[in-house]
Amino acid sequence: MGFRIASIIKRASFSKTQGSSKGFEVPKGYLAVYVGDRMRRFVIPVSYLNQPSFQELLNQTEEEFGYDHPMGGLTIPCSEDAFLELTSHLN
Repeated sequence: MGFRIASIIKRASFSKTQGSSKGFEVPKGYLAVYVGDRMRRFVIPVSYLNQPSFQELLNQTEEEFGYDHPMGGLTIPCSEDAFLELTSHLN
């Protein structure tokens, strides 16, 4: 499972989110993800990648999008509400 996460991280650019109207840099130790129909941008701690519930979400992401994330961050195929609920349990 670690290899798959490492592959996702290598293929996504986290230093600067392309396609973001504000172009904010992502701090070290965080990554940008895009969630929901409106592709709302969230900056989350990299430590979430170790959580089994987040890894399941990454598996769904891989199935739907593969490793092509044109916005510069991961694209997560779930609703914003579901994502916020999941991440609230990880905090």
